[in-house]
Amino acid sequence: MPGLGEFQRIDRYFKPLAAGFPGALGLGDDAGLLSPGPGEDLVATTDSMVEGVHYLPGEKPSRLARKLLRVNLSDLAAKGARPLAYMLTTALPRSAEEGWIAAFADGLRQDQERFGIHLLGGDSVSVEGPAVLGITAFGTAPKGRALLRSGARPGDIIHVSGALGDGALGLESLRGRLPDLDPAHRRHLADRYTLPEPRMELGRRLIGVATASMDISDGLPGDLPHICHASGVAARVETARIPLSPAGRAALAADPGLERLALSGGDDYELLFTAPPEAAETLAALALELSLPLTAIGEISAGEGAAFIGPDGAPVGDLKGWTHFQP
Repeated sequence: MPGLGEFQRIDRYFKPLAAGFPGALGLGDDAGLLSPGPGEDLVATTDSMVEGVHYLPGEKPSRLARKLLRVNLSDLAAKGARPLAYMLTTALPRSAEEGWIAAFADGLRQDQERFGIHLLGGDSVSVEGPAVLGITAFGTAPKGRALLRSGARPGDIIHVSGALGDGALGLESLRGRLPDLDPAHRRHLADRYTLPEPRMELGRRLIGVATASMDISDGLPGDLPHICHASGVAARVETARIPLSPAGRAALAADPGLERLALSGGDDYELLFTAPPEAAETLAALALELSLPLTAIGEISAGEGAAFIGPDGAPVGDLKGWTHFQP
């Protein structure tokens, strides 16, 4: 980066993000130290974002940094984990300006303060191609009680938090493909794509209630089969019960052809979880307390695979989530 070397960049913009966290060693070493407390498990997750694949060129760097951190926090939420620290990797074009780095670091600072997580270390390199940004996040969960994908059992009810479809529709909005939609709805959808809300408190409160959990990043038809496979069960979802936001409903009313995208496009970062039927009252009280809808959309049964049933009672075929590698 013109005028600013790698270690000057670390000293100026990233060391402050590690201040006050002993395990970061002031970012002066080539590793960090983590010590989970007694009775805790260390939970680790990693996600990367590539310019032109996971975000649009020209995205504001502060907002981009916050999304990068939040998609990793969403994975911690799905395990019921409390955030602890993260490692950051940046592969940026040599043309990246100091102002871009400063705004990016400020975005990280904002969400570090909000979610109680600290920078632990990382790496920075330059590239000739598009930017690649990655975070490895660490959290803690009560020992032996982290929520996994593998606990769903026949008879469990399938639930999702919030509303689905906003992320994929938000990308359409940012690409200018929803010109007739009310501006307030367009902004809502765009915000849901660029700045998802990790369900941290919900995840922690689901420990001891949910039997299996994960976040929805690749779309419900792409992610639910992971729970089915890990748990050795089948799933049946009624598409009419999948919750949509008012903005999402308005987008589909304006263009019904977007319905399949809304169901399968991904980038929602809501929690997908299973729980026994007797947990219904507990979940209703939790939804009210957190002001967050928790919607039952289907049921787990013996067998394998995930089936999506339309309002007419017929299977909705060929619903697929996002995947980087097409077979």
